[in-house]
Amino acid sequence: MNFLTRKSLSRRTALRGLGASLSLPLLDAMVPAATAAAKTAANPTKRLGFVFMPMGADLSRWTPKSKDTLDELSPILQSLAPVKDQVTAYTNLELQPAYPGSHATSNSAFLSAARAKLTENTDYFLGTTVDQVAAQAIGGETPLPSLELAMDLLKLAGQCDNGYACVYHNNLSWSSPTTPLPSEAHPRLVFEKLFGEGGTSAERQASLKRRASLLDLLKDDMQSLKRELGAADRGKVDHYLESVREVENRIQKAEAGFAENPEPDIDRPMGVPAKYADHARLMFDLQVLAMQGDVTRISTFQLARETSNRTYPEIGVPDPHHPLSHHGNDPAKIERMSKINAFHVSLFAEYLEKLSATEDGEGSLLDHSLILYGSGIGNPNVHDHTNLPILLAGGGGTGIQGNRHIRYDDPVPLANLHLSLLHHVGVKEEKFGDSDGVIPL
Repeated sequence: MNFLTRKSLSRRTALRGLGASLSLPLLDAMVPAATAAAKTAANPTKRLGFVFMPMGADLSRWTPKSKDTLDELSPILQSLAPVKDQVTAYTNLELQPAYPGSHATSNSAFLSAARAKLTENTDYFLGTTVDQVAAQAIGGETPLPSLELAMDLLKLAGQCDNGYACVYHNNLSWSSPTTPLPSEAHPRLVFEKLFGEGGTSAERQASLKRRASLLDLLKDDMQSLKRELGAADRGKVDHYLESVREVENRIQKAEAGFAENPEPDIDRPMGVPAKYADHARLMFDLQVLAMQGDVTRISTFQLARETSNRTYPEIGVPDPHHPLSHHGNDPAKIERMSKINAFHVSLFAEYLEKLSATEDGEGSLLDHSLILYGSGIGNPNVHDHTNLPILLAGGGGTGIQGNRHIRYDDPVPLANLHLSLLHHVGVKEEKFGDSDGVIPL
């Protein structure tokens, strides 16, 4: 392989086998010169992530108790305690383009800050979402310009909400006002997208049948590479390979569990874990691997679709989520809805902890990422798009302060925060959506 005769490795170095391609994490051997190392330390790779929580939150249990900090976390945000020094909570951000108020527009406006055309047909029209503005500017630097993920496998069709086409429900990311980008909820398909190489879908399936593991195809190249690396880099490669193997094993376990169950499950196709948390953790871990190997720097993840009737028996909530969100101020329903909110945040917190524990140059993946978490609805009982539950995590390695609670007396467009994120990754747009300024990070 050509890297064996070089004094340094390219950041784009990958191990390749039949039907497999494995990008590598950032290694010391990729920045050997003092000047290059200094440049990498001063200007680390910047990444953006967006995690969508459907149907708002119980704001009384969401809003941090401390006025300016997260020193006193609210009940829903308690799980963020280990990473609160890299988290900022915002109170009183709004999505005016989502009005007159619906689930469809909550989802569609969240990343676009644009008003969806009211239509039930294929003449839908929205706007380019913030992730895709970033991807169009910096996505060419990675194998995948962006990664779009979700938790719901079945796509809705037709009219979904008050005259809005289901396309507004199904898709967070739009590469143009008329081009929604489909998201993937199947862990195996995401794994193959990240680490498979070329060929048709049928050819990839044939490759899967020939091998027990993707890493089996790369053993010789892995050993050759490691002989040329220093001890620290060998440790980084081993840790990364162990992470890839562990994720692949979990996918295989889910596939085996399905094969052992003779009863078909329409809602859970082969390879999807039975429990929501296990599925979500796999999807979050795939994002960690994608960023660690610099396969992509832009990701979106929809934790559930708006109007989802998913139940959460694993946390003691057997009620469908959507009816709970229209709680009619019933304290018992609000409490059960808040349990779902806290559950989603806890999975996000685990993701942040993994990013924080993953080395990336002179810092961690969390240090060099900014990840927006939140919903396009504030109070779901009235389809309110003001006072949204919004968090921003990461950025410590690029000078962004955490452990903050920023409260605005008057509503501020969520688009202002989107515009600030674009500026952070070097996209110097003057305006985004309905922005009227920026939010200092």
